[in-house]
Amino acid sequence: MTTVKFQLETLTCPSCVKKIESNLRKTTGVKEAKVLFHSSKVKATIDETQVSANDLETIITNLGYPVQ
Repeated sequence: MTTVKFQLETLTCPSCVKKIESNLRKTTGVKEAKVLFHSSKVKATIDETQVSANDLETIITNLGYPVQ
């Protein structure tokens, strides 16, 4: 297991947090995903044999939340 962290440009509402967390958690290989609204940070625990940090970054970006 590996922990990956991302800094997002901005989050505008709590529903953004739920949207990102929900999409990451349903991704194969993601064991845990947490988004911190006030600091715009994402932390996820992943199984790197199933998913990569780049995969998560792509998911987050495709949802409309650019990663710094």
